[in-house]
Amino acid sequence: MERPKSPLAPFSCRYTPQVPELLFKLNCTLAITTYQAGKLVFISAKDENSLIQLPRTFAKPMGLAHQKKKDKIALACKDEIVVFANSKALAEHYPNKPNTYDALYMPRTTFHTGALDIHDIYFGKDDRLYAVNTLFSCIVSIDDDYNFTPYWQPSFIDNIVAEDRCHLNGMAMENGLPKFVSAFNDGNTPKSWRANITKSGIIIDVATKEVITRGLAMPHSPRLYNNELYVLLSAAGALIKIDKESGKHEEILKIDGFVRGMDLYQDFLFIGLSKLRKNSSTFAKLPFADKAKEAGILIVHLPTASLVGKITYQTSVDEIYDVHILPDKIRPNILNTIKNTHKLGLSTPNSTYWARSNPEH
Repeated sequence: MERPKSPLAPFSCRYTPQVPELLFKLNCTLAITTYQAGKLVFISAKDENSLIQLPRTFAKPMGLAHQKKKDKIALACKDEIVVFANSKALAEHYPNKPNTYDALYMPRTTFHTGALDIHDIYFGKDDRLYAVNTLFSCIVSIDDDYNFTPYWQPSFIDNIVAEDRCHLNGMAMENGLPKFVSAFNDGNTPKSWRANITKSGIIIDVATKEVITRGLAMPHSPRLYNNELYVLLSAAGALIKIDKESGKHEEILKIDGFVRGMDLYQDFLFIGLSKLRKNSSTFAKLPFADKAKEAGILIVHLPTASLVGKITYQTSVDEIYDVHILPDKIRPNILNTIKNTHKLGLSTPNSTYWARSNPEH
């Protein structure tokens, strides 16, 4: 009789041989958010042949931002935004695993925003946080004076109310300020974007409020790389580049899957891949619906538009929202506020201290 196979461990994944070697040589760690699994996951190269992961629990993690100058992370969750700061000294003496991590992101500030359905988030000028407030159809700045401060709204949105009118979701930054945003349509009534969701997507220039491109298939993750505007079309399974003047776009890469979340590091573009929701009548009609059965990360060499690596989750992860690279990090760690471990580590401008206790791994 054949012995039954052991169940796969949580967050089990397969990956092509190039992935650990690439992350190792790039000296970076991949960070992804999966609101479906309630995790922020760090994916690092253990060596040139294998990967190691660190999943950390958060309530519906979505947008993720990294500020390189001060080495901070901001994470948009269900009803709050948490800002973390790296302490290399605390990492070095992390009680349960000393001399293991080269970074330890400790929670420093929590903004109690309320449930705004925040999508993309970035650190901008003067360390200000900018976020896409999808529920209220606007871009907001985050501070400790209010739940949010409206910064910009599309010209077709006549009132900032909690109605998710156009499903504003993605944001590209330029010189520390929001420059382009993506939305599912230009409607001005509650959830109007659902009517023609796969054909009504738009990109808006924040400065002029002009719609520069229409007719897109669920656009997500607009990004400016090398002064070129790239966007993921989730419902078409494609990476496109948009001419910022004419609005015309060209397909850079066709992908049989629901793509959302991306980040460029050096010449390599890391793209999030999600499974299609089985109970969705909209997604079931997409042309690649029968193929979109995987969640993971695609790695593309952008200058040649060639696929150079892939991570595929076998358990736990079905949907990915955001993807970011943490440069110069081989094995980072991050602590949430759900457990008390973060309270045991103290840092001052000149010293760090760990209280005696048994922290989470």
